[in-house]
This record gives sequence, structure tokens and C-alpha cells, in this order.
Amino acid sequence: MEISVWNFNITASNQAFSYAYLQIRGISLEWGTYKPMKEFAVILTGGKQYPVSVGDTLAIEKMLPEKGAYKEGDAVIFDKVLLYDNGKDTLIGEPYLKGASVKAKILEIGKGEKVMVVKYKAKSRYLKTRGHRQPYFKIEITQISK
Repeated sequence: MEISVWNFNITASNQAFSYAYLQIRGISLEWGTYKPMKEFAVILTGGKQYPVSVGDTLAIEKMLPEKGAYKEGDAVIFDKVLLYDNGKDTLIGEPYLKGASVKAKILEIGKGEKVMVVKYKAKSRYLKTRGHRQPYFKIEITQISK
């Protein structure tokens, strides 16, 4: 694999380069070592795109099941996979990859912090406050298959 570093002067005596750039490229922060990227996918759920890899935990929008209700510990399968990369080859869907799926386990079902919504009109004694807590699922990615 070819490592291209753009516009950076990298020498042993002068390590003036961007650590963030090297991390994005999958290069280790130790001098002279290369750390290959791990397998990841980009999934679509709740109208948002999430880059995920095995072992990741993330909070997503609450999903509605086809029947019944989800509970903690249930397995969830995401079939809307937009991109798959294993470090060697990259597959891009049009719009989704056929046959690709990401399996996850629900760790927690909860609500986010309260957001106060205020409606106010000056000089008319009009003030209304409402609170809102967005429901979410905290999931752990268990498997990525292409």
C-alpha cells in the first residue's frame, strides 16, 4: 500500500506534520510504523449515516419494529449499507450494497437530555415552554458482512 503524505515535511529531526491527518489515513503515530485500517462500513439509519466497525458502540435514533417492540439485548440487522472497506478494497453501493449487512446488539434504550422549547411574544404576556427528550438506542456492532 502506498502512503502519500501531501504537503508535509517528515524527517527524523523535524517531525512537523499533522497527527490528525496521519490518523485519518490509518498511519500509526509511532515514527516509522504503519498501522493498517480495520474493516468498516457506512450504514444508513434514522436518516443519518454512521461509519461503524466491529466493537463500536454508538447512539442512534429509535427504530420502530415491524411488530412488537425492541428490548435491551435484542439483535438488530442493518441492511442499508452504503460503503464497505476492509483496508484492501472498497465497495460503494448504488445506493446500497446488495447482500451486505451489519449486525448489532441493543445495549440500552433511553432518552436524551431534556431540551426546552420556548415560544415568546413580547408585550403580549405570551410565554409557552415545552420540554422534549429524544429517544435513542445505544448499540454495539457485532458483525459486518459484505
